[in-house]
Amino acid sequence: MIFALLLAGNQTAPMVVVDEADTVQEGPAPHGKIGQSTAWRISDAVPSPRSFEFRKRQLHVGAAIGIHPIDHDEIYYVLSGTGTVHSDGEERELRSGMAAWLYSGASVGIRQTGDVPLVLIIAYPNRPQR
Repeated sequence: MIFALLLAGNQTAPMVVVDEADTVQEGPAPHGKIGQSTAWRISDAVPSPRSFEFRKRQLHVGAAIGIHPIDHDEIYYVLSGTGTVHSDGEERELRSGMAAWLYSGASVGIRQTGDVPLVLIIAYPNRPQR
């Protein structure tokens, strides 16, 4: 359940609490539709403007977030499973408890490896609102 404690008048909420169960979506993995994934678009439940995105994604066995350019730093943090992260032609293995910090201007992606789904948190900044 999404819960926002709102102040009187036109002030913004002091916080937003999001239950990931309210944000779940099933479908193809992003950036190439390589296999299936489950997405928890947690920050989508937070009103704009917001300064960054926070998402959880499960890449099902054989799935991958295809290689794509980024114009911001991005973090992939592995909660469970194993995967191979790609950044500008370099690849590294990731497992539970590991994070990959990916730099603005790189072409990045990640693919699930092993026998169980890869579950990760993805966080990155939004462009400043004008």
